[in-house]
Parts: sequence; C-alpha cells; structure tokens
Amino acid sequence: MRRLFGSVRARATLGASLVVALALVAAGAAVLLALRANLTDQADSRADAAARKVALQLAADRPYADLDLPDDEDTPVQVVDERGRLVAASDDLERISGTGVDAVTPGSVAGKPPADDDGDGEDKGEGKGDEGSETGDISDDTDYSNGSATVDGESADYRFAAVEVGTESRGDLTVYAGGSLADEQSAVSTALTSMLIGFPLLLVVVGGVTWLVTRRALRPVGAITEEMAAITASEDLARRVPEPHTHDEIARLARTTNETLTALQTSVERQRRFVADASHELRSPIASLRTQLEVGAAHPELLDVDGAVEDTVRLQELAADLLLLARLDAGERPGDKRVDLAAFVREELSQRTRDRIEVRADLKSVEVAGSRSQLARVLGNLLNNAQRHARSRVSVAARREGAWAVLEVSDDGSGVPEGERERIFERFVRLDDARSRDEGGAGLGLAIARDVAARHGGTLVVREAPSGGALFELRLPSPQSSAD
Repeated sequence: MRRLFGSVRARATLGASLVVALALVAAGAAVLLALRANLTDQADSRADAAARKVALQLAADRPYADLDLPDDEDTPVQVVDERGRLVAASDDLERISGTGVDAVTPGSVAGKPPADDDGDGEDKGEGKGDEGSETGDISDDTDYSNGSATVDGESADYRFAAVEVGTESRGDLTVYAGGSLADEQSAVSTALTSMLIGFPLLLVVVGGVTWLVTRRALRPVGAITEEMAAITASEDLARRVPEPHTHDEIARLARTTNETLTALQTSVERQRRFVADASHELRSPIASLRTQLEVGAAHPELLDVDGAVEDTVRLQELAADLLLLARLDAGERPGDKRVDLAAFVREELSQRTRDRIEVRADLKSVEVAGSRSQLARVLGNLLNNAQRHARSRVSVAARREGAWAVLEVSDDGSGVPEGERERIFERFVRLDDARSRDEGGAGLGLAIARDVAARHGGTLVVREAPSGGALFELRLPSPQSSAD
C-alpha cells in the first residue's frame, strides 16, 4: 500500500477523489433531506386539507352516514369521538396504523366489533341538525403522525393529519386524514438511485482527470530527474536540465537547479585550475631543490646552500598559502576577537627586519573584529607586494570612516593598469615579468588577502596612489561605530 501511494501523482489523485467523494456525499445527503422534507410538507398539506374538509361537515352537524369522505386510496379518513370510538371511516379501508385508533369499521373501539350505546341499534350521538348551519368549533392546530394503511387491498405509508372538532350534539370529534407518501418515497428512491450510479462515475472521472493533469504537470520533474541522473553518471557539469516554458514552481525548480549546476561547475573548474596551478608552482622549486641536492651529493663543493634554503622557504610559504586557501574555501569562520588596528600594524611592522624599504606609518586607533592571524597574513601580503614593486617609498595608514575601519598600503612603483585591477586578485595571476616567481611571488598573496577580507565582511580594492604607484585599500566593519 505504501508503495502504491508512494508517488505524488497517486497521492494527489487519492486526495482529490476523497475530497470530491466527501463533497458529493454531503451534497447528496443535503439534497435527499431537502427533497424528503419538501415532499413530506406537501403530504402534510394534502392531509390537512382533507381533514379540514371533513371537519367542516362535522361542524355543520352533518350525519355520519352523509359525510362526503374522499373515496380515493391516497386519502384514507377516520372520524373518532371523544371516547375513542370510530364513528366514520373511508370506504374500502381495511387496515390502518399511526392514528392511535386501529378500528376500520364505524362503531368499533381499538379494533373491537361495533356496538350501540343502548343496544337498540341507534347511535345517540348521530347529529340531527341542518347541513347548512355550522354549530361546531374547528381547532386551528393540526397534529401530524406517520403511519400506514391498506385501502382496497393496496398498502402504503401515509402522513396523517389530526384535526379536532367541538360539537354541541356529539361532543368532541377528531378527524384523521392521510396524505400518501408514495410520491416522496418514489422521488427519494429515484434520486438515491441516480446518486449511487452517478457519484462513482463522477469519482472515476475526477480521479482520471487528476491523474492525467498531475502526470502532465509532473512530466518536467521526470525530465529534470533523468537529466540529473545522466549528469551524475557522466560527470559532465556543463549539461543543464530542461526548463519548462511556464511560470510555476517546477520552472523555478529547473532554473534553480541550473543555477546550482553553474555554481558547481564554476567551483569545480576553479578547483581544477587551482590544483593545476598549485602543481605547477610546486614543481619548479621542488625540481630546483632536487637538482641542487643531487649536484651536492655528487660534488659537495658545488652545493648552493643559499639557493636550497631559498627554495625551501618558498615551498614552505607556498604550502602555508595553499593550506590557508583550503581553509577559507571550506568556510572557516574568522572569529570575533577585537583587534586594535593601529597597535596591530605597529606590532607587525616591528617584526619585519628584511624589508629593503622602510615602511612609513600613519596610524589612528580603530578596532576591528576577526582573526588576528588572518589579518596578519593580509597585511604581510600587501606589504610584501609593495616591497617588490616600490622604488623608494612604502606607506601604511589606518583610520576610521563611519562604520568602517580603513587600512591602506601604497607604494611608488609602476602601479596596476585599470583594466587589470580585478584580475590581480585571481589565484596564480602575475601581470608581468616584475611579478614573476623569480621575485618570490606565486600569485596567491592578493587572492588570499581578498578572500580574508570577504570572510571578515569587508572589501579589498586597488587604486592609484598619490605617488603614482598602487594603493590597496582594505575596509573592515568596525564594532566601535555601534558603541560611539
């Protein structure tokens, strides 16, 4: 059963069919009840009219034998006196129930044979008055009851109306007249039969239409699933799932899936380029170091110890850069430790002993929140870049601008062409011979600096310095702004 209704299409069809079935049952019950109530009211009206017609005759003191009683089988009539004795009844009435008096022969009480009051065969309650004079009082209230009767061999259900008549000569009389329920039963039966036949057919139509519509609506999902399975099997991230020409949720799903595939393809290609570039960068110092060691092993007097140390240092720095990039790509959080930018820069500058150009500092106290080690890597990379390209001047400045802490590192070198100011932040990018690996750069420093800035919620851009060189501006959120 779980497997049968495991698809969205099956569940949608079942749900729609159940809702329609409940609605049909409720509507059908309401229609049947309304139809039955309406036809019952009509039977009540017929019974009441027949009872009052006879009551008018009794009020006029017409004799029982001369009463004009309905002679059709649809309206049986009984007239009962105040002692419960049947004094008049319709012809051919053979059996009756529901009126409280089962007698069908005048003079009987509760089905007992007729008997005269004084034994002489005369009914002393028989009226003697004129037909045209009304001496009785007819009640305005009518009581109704359900029952059955057999008239001329035909049995049927009736709705009986009871009307009381008060007369002077015969006391209180009660007229019972029946209204046939055959029309009501026939109409209800016909309606019920139609519902029992029509409702299942309607449910089949609703279920079939829901199944087909859902199938058509979910067809793009099947195409997306098949294409995603093919992409997974082929590992071809350049493929895309088909997008339906609609504006519904499935179309948005397809577009989002393609956007995800595009982002994934970009990430994978970037990772592949990164691995290839890293392998290329590592191959050169490793090959150089191996050559020097092999030469030193064969000819110790020719061993270039300084060159081997330099290649080892480059390998160590490159490995550290690659490790930091891997942590940044993995989403390493920078933390929220408070750092005084001015004091931090002074401390870092005091530890730089191998700079060829003295760094000039213009620092104002401003706080930032983040990882001290990562911020130190950013400052170090920017200063190393400035030392490689400066002619005679390297400057660093720190200040606050509104909600931002600003750190600037500038030099008086050749600067960065405007068209290349974004490209230099890509990994393993070097613009010219001055930025070659012979100068110690692997093209990772600026990429790491921008990634760290982004992880701290800031930005890193390059502009032209007043001295004509490059000016790198690092902007980081300053928690001081909320406290001021």
